[in-house]
Amino acid sequence: MYIFQKIEELSIQYTDARKNIAEFLLNERSHVKNYSMQQIADLTFTSKPTLVRFSQNLGFTGWTELMKDFLSECHYQETHFSEIDPNMPFLQVDNADEIIHKICHLQIESLKDTAELMESATVEEAGHMLLSSRHIVVFGISPNNILGELFKRKMESIGHLVYIANMGESGMIANSLTEKDCAVLISYSGNNENREPMRYIKALKENNVKLVGITSGGNNYIRENIRCVLTISTHERLFTKISGFATEESINFILNILFAYCFSQNYMQNYNHKINNSIALEKNRRASINEMKEEIQYYDEQENK
Repeated sequence: MYIFQKIEELSIQYTDARKNIAEFLLNERSHVKNYSMQQIADLTFTSKPTLVRFSQNLGFTGWTELMKDFLSECHYQETHFSEIDPNMPFLQVDNADEIIHKICHLQIESLKDTAELMESATVEEAGHMLLSSRHIVVFGISPNNILGELFKRKMESIGHLVYIANMGESGMIANSLTEKDCAVLISYSGNNENREPMRYIKALKENNVKLVGITSGGNNYIRENIRCVLTISTHERLFTKISGFATEESINFILNILFAYCFSQNYMQNYNHKINNSIALEKNRRASINEMKEEIQYYDEQENK
C-alpha cells in the first residue's frame, strides 16, 4: 500500500486535524514540495507537533521522513502517468469522443506500467506453483473475483481446474486446502488483515498452501506474508474515484500473463488440447465472415455443396 493510499484512509476515518492534513496532502501532492512545514501547518490550521504526530501515525519517525518518501512516491506517479487523472479520467463536459480517447489512453498506460513492475522471476515462480498444484483457488472480493472468472475459464481450457472462493465459503475453502494446492489472493490495498482475502492468509500458511499475491506497490499485509507477489499498477485512490479502470486492466493483465506462461510450458500439447476441445464443444458454431471461418468449417461447407 502506497503512502497516498494510507493518507486517504486517514482522510476517511477521521474528522479532526488528521483529516485536514490528509486532504491537503492529497489535493496538493503535485505542489507539496513547494511548501514549508510551517506553511502546511498554517494552511491546515494545525501545528508542527501535530504534523509530527500525523507522520508517526503513518509509521514514520517524523515529518521530514514522511515528506522524503511521499515526494519520491509523487515523482514516480507523475512520471509514469500522463495528464489523465486515473481517479477522474473524464469530466462532465467531455463528449463521447473525448471519453473514448481518455479511457483508452488510461488503460494503455496501466498496461505499460504493470509490465514495467513485473519481474520475470516472479512470473516463473508463480507459474510453476500453479502448474504443480492439485487445486488452484482465487480469493478476492468483487470485482477482483469477477476478473478471476476470466482466468478460471482460460486455465480450464488447457486442463487446469480453477475455483473462485465466494463470500461465505472462503473460510471453509481456505481451511480445506493443503500443500498440494495453490491460492491466488487479489487485493488492491492488501493491507487489512481482518478483511477478505487477507484474513485467510494465516490459515493458508498453516496448511502450507502455495501462495501467490496480487496487490498494489508499497508495504502491506500481503507483501509481509507472501513471498511471491505480482504488483498492480497503483495510481488510483481507494475510495474517491469514478471507477477502477486502470486497476481492473492491470489485474486482468497480470492474470493473462500467468495464463500465458502456464500455456507456454507445454505449448503444443496445450494448443492441441484447446483446439480439440473447441472443435468438440463448439462444432455447431458457424462464422458468416470468410476471414473468421476455421478450416474444418470450410471443408464441411464444400462437402455439402
